[in-house]
Amino acid sequence: MNAPLDIGGISHHVAVMSTIAMPRQKPHSNIQVVADYDVAADAKKRISLRNATTKYFHVKALSNGCFLLEPRVLVAPDTLPSRTRKMLEQSVANLKRGVAAPPIDLTPFLKG
Repeated sequence: MNAPLDIGGISHHVAVMSTIAMPRQKPHSNIQVVADYDVAADAKKRISLRNATTKYFHVKALSNGCFLLEPRVLVAPDTLPSRTRKMLEQSVANLKRGVAAPPIDLTPFLKG
């Protein structure tokens, strides 16, 4: 699949849930590098970001070997529909009271 990479707008963001992603700034010709350092991946191919302002990132691996990280933020509870919040609160309350379905026996599905 050879899809074009849209770097000029926010076309992939859902307008009604604007808190899913941090608003993308318009590309400027005067973007400056604020940090420049080398990192080495560990045995599990992880790297550490210094002075990261968010905890979660959306990663795009590009065909030229570059990685693009976009900061993500969790959805604020107030942005969820009230019916969804009510259902979640009721589910948590039931779980705390021990009201749950009996355990499911998965042994017939095990390969033996």
